[in-house]
Amino acid sequence: MPYRKLFVSRWSALFWAACVIYTAVDTVGFAPEKAAKASVPTASDGTPVTPEDVANLNAIVNAL
Repeated sequence: MPYRKLFVSRWSALFWAACVIYTAVDTVGFAPEKAAKASVPTASDGTPVTPEDVANLNAIVNAL
């Protein structure tokens, strides 16, 4: 439907706007999912990262 004909009638413009809003809500949704509780960071092998690991990494990076 050409845009010129679309906005001649208020009802067709209202219907078009409702379809645009419906498409946006259907595609994106109303609100993002609630964030997960803070999780423990893990290393690439799946073990939890400890403060000592962070300190060791920081010392290695500062030594460079």
